[in-house]
Amino acid sequence: QVQLVESGGGLVQAGGSLRLSCAASGRTFSGYAMGWFRQAPGKERDFVAAISMSGTSTYYADSVKGRFTISRDNAKNTVYLQMNSLKPEDTAVYYCAARYRDTPQSMTVPPYGMGSWGKGTLVTVSS
Repeated sequence: QVQLVESGGGLVQAGGSLRLSCAASGRTFSGYAMGWFRQAPGKERDFVAAISMSGTSTYYADSVKGRFTISRDNAKNTVYLQMNSLKPEDTAVYYCAARYRDTPQSMTVPPYGMGSWGKGTLVTVSS
């Protein structure tokens, strides 16, 4: 098992940027495909972005493509989500997830509950 802790959320105006971080501890971080998901109030959890174990392959939801960038630093056991041109509809709790020896493609379709999850960090985008 890997333990995940998200950080970097906060309040930002529309058009602004935030960078989320997810620090992992436990098993070898480089053995996990990593993903970011979000859940807005009253809505289901949605896929946002995923990255392969090596970091060479990335996948994005259409709603964030071109605005968000997922990356990872295996030496620091951390995955990041750079969020630019934020919109009010990006407001949600953002969760980090890890799946051992899995593919990032598998994280793009439901069910999303597999693997290890952090407790989330709140991102609020004001108009």
